[in-house]
Amino acid sequence: MSIDAKLVKELREKTSAGMMDCKKALEESGGDMEKAITWLRQKGLAGAAKKASRVAAEGAVDSYIHFGNRIGVLVEVNCETDFVARNEDFKKLVQDIAKQIAACQNVEYVSVDQIPAEVVEREKAIEMGKEDLANKPENIREKIVQGRIEKRLKELSLLDQPFIKDSSITVEELVKQHIAKLGENIRVRRFVRFVLGEGIEKEEVDFAAEVAAQAGLKPAEAPKAEEIPPAPPGETAPEPAPAAESKSAQKGSAKKKK
Repeated sequence: MSIDAKLVKELREKTSAGMMDCKKALEESGGDMEKAITWLRQKGLAGAAKKASRVAAEGAVDSYIHFGNRIGVLVEVNCETDFVARNEDFKKLVQDIAKQIAACQNVEYVSVDQIPAEVVEREKAIEMGKEDLANKPENIREKIVQGRIEKRLKELSLLDQPFIKDSSITVEELVKQHIAKLGENIRVRRFVRFVLGEGIEKEEVDFAAEVAAQAGLKPAEAPKAEEIPPAPPGETAPEPAPAAESKSAQKGSAKKKK
């Protein structure tokens, strides 16, 4: 259903929730203001936007090493006080975010607004050059590309990912729920993801040749067939000479003759 912008603004003023959260709440509640407020409170989104403007300089740097020791993550999540930083709910949130980063191999940035302009332009150039858009009118092509770009940028953004433990909410909504629950501004500041061997060019090795080289041996060559000169025109090619029989074979044939 279509939601009136005035209704969204009114809900925002009553709850201090974000504009998009208010719009979603009204959509979920069929435009009913009271139900929308309840929905926001249940999701922990009421009041989160108001706290988001406050300075968050405390928090924690945490790590997560995935099973097998092939993927590792370092993440910094900030809050306002060291009191909240020591809270078990906050610690669990940081660890969940670290696991989320480990699970999302395409994620490179915290949020869409952190993606550099040159990356956006590069992605746009890639989409504009795709063959399926070649015969589309310019205005239609622009709209299609814009939709694809928005989708691609969200794939690169951590906060836009569905939460791995509850796909009905995004990581951003998870953070907002903890803002409402803990009463402080919380934000994911930065992270780095390590993948074992990433970026290293692996040399292909011929082990048989390597062993032969170490032993001072030359690779075995295929035996060459005995060359037979071509027959003159009108004549058949001569039969190849039979291989010499071994002495034992010669003796056997002599006995049969007797």
